[in-house]
Amino acid sequence: MVTVSSDRINFTKPIPAGTIIELIGRVTQVGRTSLTVSVEIFIEQMYSEKREQAIVGNFTLVAIDENKRPVEIR
Repeated sequence: MVTVSSDRINFTKPIPAGTIIELIGRVTQVGRTSLTVSVEIFIEQMYSEKREQAIVGNFTLVAIDENKRPVEIR
């Protein structure tokens, strides 16, 4: 699969170097040759139960063969 587009990537909080993050990806739509994945990234403070959403975005991927032609998702 290859990424063909990204849509509405919102950067709501900076992520400093060394920060612990949680990345959650969910398949939100499946087509014949493509799928959409929603991605959320949360900042987590060590020794704290608090977490804040830092980034959210949607990505569309297409399944391709060795000749870079779209193929059906199975």
